[in-house]
Amino acid sequence: MKNVPNIISSFRIALTPVFVAAFVWGGEQGGILAALVFLLAALSDFLDGYLARRFQCTSELGKILDPAGDKLMTLALVACLAHRQIIPEWVLWFFLAKELLTTVGSLFLRGRVVKEVPASNIFGKVTTFSLFTVGLVLMIFDVSRSVATALMVMTVLLATAALLSYALTFAGIWKKHRSN
Repeated sequence: MKNVPNIISSFRIALTPVFVAAFVWGGEQGGILAALVFLLAALSDFLDGYLARRFQCTSELGKILDPAGDKLMTLALVACLAHRQIIPEWVLWFFLAKELLTTVGSLFLRGRVVKEVPASNIFGKVTTFSLFTVGLVLMIFDVSRSVATALMVMTVLLATAALLSYALTFAGIWKKHRSN
Protein backbone atom coordinates (compact mmCIF):
# COMPACT_ATOMS: atom_id res chain seq x y z
CA MET A 1 0.00 0.00 0.00
CA LYS A 2 2.93 2.31 0.71
CA ASN A 3 3.68 2.93 -2.99
CA VAL A 4 0.10 3.22 -4.25
CA PRO A 5 -0.16 7.04 -3.80
CA ASN A 6 3.14 7.47 -5.66
CA ILE A 7 1.95 5.22 -8.47
CA ILE A 8 -1.24 7.29 -8.73
CA SER A 9 0.76 10.54 -8.75
CA SER A 10 3.02 9.12 -11.47
CA PHE A 11 -0.06 8.13 -13.44
CA ARG A 12 -1.34 11.71 -13.16
CA ILE A 13 1.97 13.04 -14.47
CA ALA A 14 1.77 10.59 -17.37
CA LEU A 15 -1.75 11.83 -18.14
CA THR A 16 -0.46 15.36 -18.82
CA PRO A 17 0.78 14.71 -22.38
CA VAL A 18 -2.33 12.62 -23.04
CA PHE A 19 -4.45 15.59 -21.98
CA VAL A 20 -2.50 17.98 -24.23
CA ALA A 21 -2.73 15.61 -27.20
CA ALA A 22 -6.48 15.17 -26.72
CA PHE A 23 -7.01 18.90 -26.43
CA VAL A 24 -4.80 19.94 -29.33
CA TRP A 25 -5.37 17.11 -31.82
CA GLY A 26 -8.72 15.71 -30.71
CA GLY A 27 -10.75 17.42 -33.41
CA GLU A 28 -14.33 18.44 -32.65
CA GLN A 29 -14.51 16.09 -29.68
CA GLY A 30 -11.09 17.14 -28.38
CA GLY A 31 -12.54 19.33 -25.64
CA ILE A 32 -14.73 16.55 -24.29
CA LEU A 33 -11.97 13.94 -24.53
CA ALA A 34 -9.48 16.32 -22.89
CA ALA A 35 -12.03 17.12 -20.18
CA LEU A 36 -12.41 13.40 -19.43
CA VAL A 37 -8.63 12.94 -19.18
CA PHE A 38 -8.43 16.07 -17.05
CA LEU A 39 -11.23 14.84 -14.78
CA LEU A 40 -9.43 11.52 -14.37
CA ALA A 41 -6.28 13.42 -13.41
CA ALA A 42 -8.20 15.56 -10.91
CA LEU A 43 -9.80 12.48 -9.34
CA SER A 44 -6.39 10.80 -9.12
CA ASP A 45 -5.08 13.90 -7.33
CA PHE A 46 -7.81 13.55 -4.73
CA LEU A 47 -7.31 9.78 -4.46
CA ASP A 48 -3.54 9.81 -3.97
CA GLY A 49 -3.82 12.44 -1.24
CA TYR A 50 -6.65 10.60 0.47
CA LEU A 51 -4.80 7.28 0.43
CA ALA A 52 -1.55 8.80 1.64
CA ARG A 53 -3.28 10.45 4.59
CA ARG A 54 -5.71 7.62 5.36
CA PHE A 55 -3.08 4.91 5.43
CA GLN A 56 -0.25 7.14 6.64
CA CYS A 57 1.95 6.24 3.71
CA THR A 58 3.38 9.60 2.77
CA SER A 59 6.88 9.56 1.36
CA GLU A 60 9.59 11.98 0.29
CA LEU A 61 9.02 10.91 -3.32
CA GLY A 62 5.28 11.55 -2.94
CA LYS A 63 6.01 15.04 -1.63
CA ILE A 64 7.71 15.71 -4.96
CA LEU A 65 5.45 13.77 -7.33
CA ASP A 66 2.11 15.15 -6.08
CA PRO A 67 2.89 18.87 -6.45
CA ALA A 68 4.79 18.18 -9.68
CA GLY A 69 1.69 16.51 -11.09
CA ASP A 70 -0.47 19.44 -10.01
CA LYS A 71 1.89 22.00 -11.52
CA LEU A 72 2.26 20.12 -14.80
CA MET A 73 -1.48 19.64 -15.26
CA THR A 74 -2.21 23.23 -14.25
CA LEU A 75 0.28 24.61 -16.75
CA ALA A 76 -0.89 22.20 -19.46
CA LEU A 77 -4.50 23.29 -18.93
CA VAL A 78 -3.75 27.00 -19.03
CA ALA A 79 -1.39 26.59 -22.01
CA CYS A 80 -4.03 24.67 -23.98
CA LEU A 81 -6.74 27.22 -23.19
CA ALA A 82 -4.44 30.09 -24.17
CA HIS A 83 -3.34 28.25 -27.33
CA ARG A 84 -6.97 27.99 -28.44
CA GLN A 85 -7.46 31.65 -27.47
CA ILE A 86 -10.20 30.71 -25.02
CA ILE A 87 -8.40 32.74 -22.35
CA PRO A 88 -5.91 35.61 -22.67
CA GLU A 89 -2.23 34.70 -22.97
CA TRP A 90 -1.33 36.74 -19.87
CA VAL A 91 -3.09 34.11 -17.73
CA LEU A 92 -0.56 31.55 -18.93
CA TRP A 93 2.33 33.88 -18.07
CA PHE A 94 0.82 34.54 -14.64
CA PHE A 95 0.56 30.83 -13.81
CA LEU A 96 4.05 30.15 -15.18
CA ALA A 97 5.43 32.88 -12.89
CA LYS A 98 3.41 31.66 -9.89
CA GLU A 99 4.52 28.07 -10.28
CA LEU A 100 8.12 29.12 -10.82
CA LEU A 101 8.10 31.35 -7.73
CA THR A 102 6.55 28.71 -5.48
CA THR A 103 8.90 26.01 -6.79
CA VAL A 104 12.02 28.14 -6.37
CA GLY A 105 10.85 29.26 -2.92
CA SER A 106 10.23 25.68 -1.83
CA LEU A 107 13.57 24.48 -3.18
CA PHE A 108 15.36 27.37 -1.48
CA LEU A 109 13.75 26.62 1.88
CA ARG A 110 14.31 22.92 1.55
CA GLY A 111 17.93 23.38 0.57
CA ARG A 112 18.88 25.98 3.17
CA VAL A 113 16.43 26.07 6.02
CA VAL A 114 14.13 23.13 6.62
CA LYS A 115 13.97 19.48 5.76
CA GLU A 116 10.29 19.67 4.95
CA VAL A 117 8.51 22.46 3.10
CA PRO A 118 5.03 23.28 4.44
CA ALA A 119 2.16 21.56 2.68
CA SER A 120 -0.26 23.50 0.54
CA ASN A 121 -2.72 25.63 2.46
CA ILE A 122 -6.42 26.34 2.04
CA PHE A 123 -5.72 29.10 -0.49
CA GLY A 124 -3.76 26.68 -2.65
CA LYS A 125 -6.43 24.00 -2.40
CA VAL A 126 -9.24 26.45 -3.25
CA THR A 127 -7.21 27.83 -6.17
CA THR A 128 -6.58 24.34 -7.54
CA PHE A 129 -10.25 23.40 -7.18
CA SER A 130 -11.32 26.66 -8.85
CA LEU A 131 -8.85 26.27 -11.70
CA PHE A 132 -9.84 22.67 -12.32
CA THR A 133 -13.55 23.56 -12.24
CA VAL A 134 -13.15 26.57 -14.52
CA GLY A 135 -10.95 24.50 -16.83
CA LEU A 136 -13.59 21.80 -17.13
CA VAL A 137 -16.29 24.38 -17.83
CA LEU A 138 -14.18 26.04 -20.53
CA MET A 139 -13.37 22.71 -22.17
CA ILE A 140 -16.94 21.42 -22.21
CA PHE A 141 -19.05 24.53 -22.79
CA ASP A 142 -18.82 27.13 -25.49
CA VAL A 143 -18.64 30.37 -23.52
CA SER A 144 -17.73 33.81 -24.75
CA ARG A 145 -14.16 34.97 -24.31
CA SER A 146 -15.32 37.66 -21.88
CA VAL A 147 -16.98 35.05 -19.65
CA ALA A 148 -13.90 32.82 -19.90
CA THR A 149 -11.68 35.76 -18.98
CA ALA A 150 -13.90 36.69 -16.03
CA LEU A 151 -13.76 33.12 -14.72
CA MET A 152 -9.99 33.08 -15.10
CA VAL A 153 -9.59 36.47 -13.43
CA MET A 154 -11.43 35.04 -10.42
CA THR A 155 -9.01 32.11 -10.39
CA VAL A 156 -6.01 34.42 -10.83
CA LEU A 157 -7.17 36.43 -7.80
CA LEU A 158 -7.39 33.23 -5.76
CA ALA A 159 -3.96 32.18 -7.02
CA THR A 160 -2.58 35.59 -6.03
CA ALA A 161 -3.95 35.11 -2.51
CA ALA A 162 -2.33 31.65 -2.42
CA LEU A 163 0.97 33.07 -3.65
CA LEU A 164 0.92 35.81 -1.01
CA SER A 165 0.04 33.28 1.67
CA TYR A 166 2.95 31.06 0.64
CA ALA A 167 5.28 34.07 0.55
CA LEU A 168 4.27 35.02 4.10
CA THR A 169 4.71 31.44 5.29
CA PHE A 170 8.11 31.15 3.62
CA ALA A 171 9.18 34.54 5.04
CA GLY A 172 8.12 33.44 8.53
CA ILE A 173 10.12 30.23 8.24
CA TRP A 174 13.14 32.17 6.93
CA LYS A 175 12.87 34.76 9.71
CA LYS A 176 12.63 32.04 12.36
CA HIS A 177 15.65 30.29 10.86
CA ARG A 178 17.69 33.52 10.79
CA SER A 179 16.93 34.27 14.44
CA ASN A 180 18.13 30.83 15.60
